[in-house]
Amino acid sequence: MTLLNHLAEGSASAPPLLLGPSLGTSYALWDEVAPELSISHRVVRWDLPGHGGSATGLIEAGATVGDLAGLVLALADSLGIERFAYAGVSLGGAVGLHLAVHRPERLSSLAVICSSAHFNGSRPWEERAALVRREGLAGLAENAGARWFAGDFTVPRLVRDHRDADPEAYAACCDALAAFDLRDRLAEITVPTLLVAGREDPATPPAHLREIADAVPRATLVELPGASHLAPAQCPEAVLTALRAHLGPGAPRGMAVRREVLGDAHVDRAQARQTPFTARFQDFISRYAWGEIWTDPTLSRRERSMITLTALVAHGHYDELAMHVRAARRGGLTPEEIGAVLLQTAVYCGVPAANSAFATAQRVLAEEDGTA
Repeated sequence: MTLLNHLAEGSASAPPLLLGPSLGTSYALWDEVAPELSISHRVVRWDLPGHGGSATGLIEAGATVGDLAGLVLALADSLGIERFAYAGVSLGGAVGLHLAVHRPERLSSLAVICSSAHFNGSRPWEERAALVRREGLAGLAENAGARWFAGDFTVPRLVRDHRDADPEAYAACCDALAAFDLRDRLAEITVPTLLVAGREDPATPPAHLREIADAVPRATLVELPGASHLAPAQCPEAVLTALRAHLGPGAPRGMAVRREVLGDAHVDRAQARQTPFTARFQDFISRYAWGEIWTDPTLSRRERSMITLTALVAHGHYDELAMHVRAARRGGLTPEEIGAVLLQTAVYCGVPAANSAFATAQRVLAEEDGTA
């Protein structure tokens, strides 16, 4: 059986991660990202049919995203990979969404980058497919940079790959995009899901990723300023940071604990405020504070809440104290127990500190009880 052309990097014993490309590119799209990810993962990046080194005959007119997903699974099977993390850009992201809906047992996690659950209806893609079958790819390749990148940035290798792609295979990929619409199935996705949007992306603007994030349970959305459609090429460090936080062994567990302790509403607000500048700090919090310290069974969560309240009073972090008073109530501490903790701080942290802490806690408890 002919397989998709691919490049494998990293240890064969590491957790597998498959990376999918966008229409018109090759696996070179991941050149600035894959080598870094291969430090911790067995990275396999692949080419679409008729793109890069993949055979044209792997796809035919009228193809679907499901057909492409089947080729990805055949590649994984050939490499002995049963279950894998997956990240894909644009059409590659659509393949990931299809797998998450139709073959969830094969995915450990999903990252959808500059993509969509639909691609603005069938007509634009039908027209593009007809144009390419009639005139080839030279004209489209001339304008690829404007569609793919923000500002004056470009990657000549990717533009060349666009020009060199097989027109029939490219058109068949357009057929797949024309028929793709998973909006009514998004709520079925259960694997941990990351959405990455480029704020300057004209092809799949942030609203498309927000639509997925709103529908997929507990999905995480990251928007990248300055990034257009090919974010891994234009903003590799920001994409790396987001993927590391998503793929890291402590991050998913830590994010679950963080939500249990602080509540979904607080964590969702924190995620919405995340930027490339703060992403590594958010990763640190999820991976270390919540993924390692708060999950240590030596102390109960009630005990950890009491310790945390004391430490915050000692350092005068009253905004953070308010958040953890709410968390303590979620964790089962009574107002009387919280008051006893704060009274203890008056002895060891000082009366002025405890006075401010009592004022903060009283306000939060009144809000919680609806008496504020």
